[in-house]
Amino acid sequence: MTSLDIKQKTIAKEVSLSGVGLHTGKSVTMTFKPAPENYGYSFIRVDLEGKPLIEADANYVVTTQRGTNLEKHGVTINTSEHVLAALVGLGIDNCIIELDASEPPIMDGSSKFFIEKLELAGFREQEAFVEEYVVKDIITYKDEKTGSEIIVMPSDNYQLTTMVDFGTNILGTQNASIDDISEFKSEISDSRTFSFLHEIEMLLDNGLIKGGDLNNAIVYVDKELSPETMDKLRVAFGKDNISVKPNGILDNLNLHHPNEAARHKLLDVIGDLALVGTRIRGKVIANKPGHFVNTQFAKKLSKIIKLEKRNKVPVFDLQKEPVKDINAIMEVLPHRPPFLFVDKILDLTETRVVGLKNVTMNEPFFEGHFPGAPVMPGVLIVEAMAQAGGILALSKVPDPENYLTYFLKINNVKFKKQVNPGDTLIFDLTLDEPIRRGICTMTGKAYVNGVLVTEAELMAQIVKTKNL
Repeated sequence: MTSLDIKQKTIAKEVSLSGVGLHTGKSVTMTFKPAPENYGYSFIRVDLEGKPLIEADANYVVTTQRGTNLEKHGVTINTSEHVLAALVGLGIDNCIIELDASEPPIMDGSSKFFIEKLELAGFREQEAFVEEYVVKDIITYKDEKTGSEIIVMPSDNYQLTTMVDFGTNILGTQNASIDDISEFKSEISDSRTFSFLHEIEMLLDNGLIKGGDLNNAIVYVDKELSPETMDKLRVAFGKDNISVKPNGILDNLNLHHPNEAARHKLLDVIGDLALVGTRIRGKVIANKPGHFVNTQFAKKLSKIIKLEKRNKVPVFDLQKEPVKDINAIMEVLPHRPPFLFVDKILDLTETRVVGLKNVTMNEPFFEGHFPGAPVMPGVLIVEAMAQAGGILALSKVPDPENYLTYFLKINNVKFKKQVNPGDTLIFDLTLDEPIRRGICTMTGKAYVNGVLVTEAELMAQIVKTKNL
């Protein structure tokens, strides 16, 4: 993950729009609301008791038939992709989406009206900086059954290409691409969802597209229209007359782009990859994309990002002047050699401390642990981590020399790799919550050469010394 010199963005005020869900046919009002920093996107069902919330997270995808559908604790959101694509396309990092039904309004089958409404709300810059996942290696996902495949490769920005082979005479092969996500509004957002006539019949027979009409979806006629089919379509879409135009499209829609179908597939990819929950710097190439392969790829990418976040060592210039050297550390901590295990404090904020220890063969604990195979005892790694945490805790009092920190509890300690002479340990600890009544809880991680070696949850108490 990389922190950018770009501030996060939300909308300036709440805005609403109404319509019908494509598959449910239910009337729905959707409201976009500003969200706090580091919030991401979430859907809230205001029509249900307790107003349950579903985060826009790939792990909540349950079905991908005719749309990307989310479910959490039995509460569902259907066809989420067009809304999410609009948010990503406008560079909005945080937003609450309230719905009084399970499915957002289909509008014209694109993201155009969502874009217009969000722009009407305006945007507000927030204080936190944007974090971005920088793709360093090629990551792939392939569905062996369909041949659908998505890859992401290193790039200077977020680029996308879709390549689609529809296998029909009426549509055939199409490609679409954008060189930067900023092109979404002008190049992609007005591209409408589409279907083939044989799919429409199947969907109608299965009780779907109850909110569909010939104004919110492009229907490509890939088979001969029988009188029975014509009658079925006239009833379903509330039309007295239905015809096929020379371009093979049902009724009177005009294409916005010659490759509108491929562009809509690109729109879907953007919306589905929004479920990763992080901005992406890389080039996405999707061959025969669909919601299943899109969301499976999103799940894979999400796992990779979470693992990288978890294992990422803080990067600091070790030649830079430390925040606290060994003498300044000894002014705060009561520990002294050989039981002082922090050499430098590299960073110290209101909620975080980063410390360093150079592990040498001169450490007395190597004498017996173990002869011929020196390993730093795990308990001392945790102790060193706790000493760095003590610096953070005592930074909250005006006279730290008059206070001590005592361990109360250590939970979920994990040792992942040995620490040996010559290693440089870097400790990264963050407050889990504000310090209350002298009780301090922290999550700590220790790294060597960019690899996580130890992690633990620590609790300590700040106590005034008795000899005052």
